[in-house]
Amino acid sequence: MSAFAYQNAASHSFVPEVWDAELNSQFDPLLVWASPIVSNQKYEGTIAKQGDVVHINSLLRPSVGDYTIADGMTAQRPETVEQLLRITEAKYLHLLIENAEQIQAINGFESPINQQMIRALAREADSFMGNVIAASATSAPAIQATVANAPQAMYGGILDMMMALDENDIPEGRYAVVSPRVKRYLIEHPAIANAAAYGAAGATANGIVARLAGFTVLSTSAMPAGVDIMAGHSEFATYASQFTGFRQGQSEKYRADYVDTLHLYGGKVVRFPVLDTQNSDNTFDESKPTKGILKSTVTISAA
Repeated sequence: MSAFAYQNAASHSFVPEVWDAELNSQFDPLLVWASPIVSNQKYEGTIAKQGDVVHINSLLRPSVGDYTIADGMTAQRPETVEQLLRITEAKYLHLLIENAEQIQAINGFESPINQQMIRALAREADSFMGNVIAASATSAPAIQATVANAPQAMYGGILDMMMALDENDIPEGRYAVVSPRVKRYLIEHPAIANAAAYGAAGATANGIVARLAGFTVLSTSAMPAGVDIMAGHSEFATYASQFTGFRQGQSEKYRADYVDTLHLYGGKVVRFPVLDTQNSDNTFDESKPTKGILKSTVTISAA
């Protein structure tokens, strides 16, 4: 492995790539809303700074014609609708450490304080993406339940969302994200308990609870305000993210080294022809909710 220049004259082997890889390996499993299960990452491109724009082109659905020998076929020119994904967020991680090389050697990301910093970064990104998705989701009927029938009521609510997505031809590979309160009752339902992913390899990553009825069921405490269940497909939300890479140097104020990185990201609900409202100029009316994502609230009464 080649050495990298370092400001401390006595240190020459600090390797930023080691920190980059370790950060990503610990950051990604903490995500739910910004995970590939809920939000695709097809349009990341190269993100250099806050304010960058990623261009997304949606292909309009071509029409199907009736073929006759007399009339033949009429060619159609493919049309696209451009959507813009703006990189609106810039968050940083700045660590002050005694010796950068020593921390690298003993895997410093395992320390409690660094773990909490990574969790804080992930929480910020996940909460942001959850709010982006919720703002454009279609409201489904609220679920009214009692303590006695809560498992069945919540399970039935998810199946109603399944039916609504089916009616709009939303493809398989769907997700349902639930709040911890909903999760507490939902896992009492036999269908969830029998399909639970507890103990399965990788099941604790990205908040996965179970897989059933075409849904990957996840849970997070980073629920948008007023939302207890949200269901949809990852094609309808996209998340673009990039860490700019770790820098290292000597602190001007303290007898210590520092390492820092900048996290740039943005998110968008992606619109599709037929499912979403188009304007006369072939753009989408983004004030209208998408049919590819549903949200609901849950009320639980004592009796």
